[in-house]
Amino acid sequence: MSHRPSSGLAAVSTALLAMSRHLEVRDVLKTIVASARELLGAEYAALGVPDDHGGFAQFVVDGVSDEQWRAIGPLPRQHGILAAMLRDARTERLADVRKDPRFEGWPAAHPEMADFLGLPVRDGDETIGALFLANKRCPKPEGVCGFTEEDEELLSILAQHAAIALTNARLYERSRELTIAEERSRLAHELHDAVSQKLFSLRLTAQAAARLVDRDPGRAKGELQQVAALAAEAADELRAAVVELRPAALDEDGLAETLRTQIQVLDRAHSAHVTFDSRGVRALPAAQEEALLRVAQEALHNALRHSGARRVAVSLARRGPGAVLSVTDDGSGFEPEAVRTAGRHLGLVSMRDRASGVGGRLTVESAPGKGTTVEMEVPGG
Repeated sequence: MSHRPSSGLAAVSTALLAMSRHLEVRDVLKTIVASARELLGAEYAALGVPDDHGGFAQFVVDGVSDEQWRAIGPLPRQHGILAAMLRDARTERLADVRKDPRFEGWPAAHPEMADFLGLPVRDGDETIGALFLANKRCPKPEGVCGFTEEDEELLSILAQHAAIALTNARLYERSRELTIAEERSRLAHELHDAVSQKLFSLRLTAQAAARLVDRDPGRAKGELQQVAALAAEAADELRAAVVELRPAALDEDGLAETLRTQIQVLDRAHSAHVTFDSRGVRALPAAQEEALLRVAQEALHNALRHSGARRVAVSLARRGPGAVLSVTDDGSGFEPEAVRTAGRHLGLVSMRDRASGVGGRLTVESAPGKGTTVEMEVPGG
């Protein structure tokens, strides 16, 4: 039985989809290692994430039983060929690792390994891990095996995406430290689904274009146009995510200036024209200002990501002792009767909860093809 699908690109795509399903760093590492071992038909695979003290912060293996792993003992140090890969950021493909002059031996319980393929996992200029395989399986008992140039190419592609998956997982874990659970979950979802999926698609499309350049330039041109479109979308998504990572400076700048700053960034980051107008708003209780800010962010998110709007207007105005916030877009809109169904998808439930939680009121007006207006009024204090 062959351990490689008929199409190398399809095999890599399958591996990438598997990696993208996980957000925990440990799960991502395990999936990368298992995918690499299966993709290249190796007996053993491992991935080490170095620490700053000559060892490994994490080290994941596939092909070694739990009992064997316990018998092997402590995690390896950064020495021999592993150290060379991390230090020089260079691929190592060896017919017999034991004969390499840099080889320094294994613990007594370590399985015997011969042919070896290893390469660094890099995020820009930083080496964030070392991915390596050993003992390529032979389809026939008498066959002569060993990792090939094609194996090296496939593992290189996998390592590039492994860097994205690992970086994305780390971003997710950092997002869990945010104090507000709802904002934490939304940010993780944005980073994972919107940004990383587009980057995965972008890289695969670029690789497909590279393979087509010589034999089918017309198709290659189409793939490159798709690369440009995906890159633009990914940049928009990433800029918007960065805006949400910034802490709201409500205490220092007040609600109107905080909104003005964020809307200016969104206007630059998106093709839609986003405007802000503020009239006579006095300081409000802190809880009301935070609720107004979060509702504005949610409504802007809907308008810019889901409605296809070309213009979005945000206004904040004084109303009696309180204030009223309005976010109006000229996007696709929806049937008023569908609010109950669309509400959860568009965050309307959480917006209403935020409004009622500070004694306010939220109204939504929309119609197919007529855009949407979200209005929130708070009583002041």
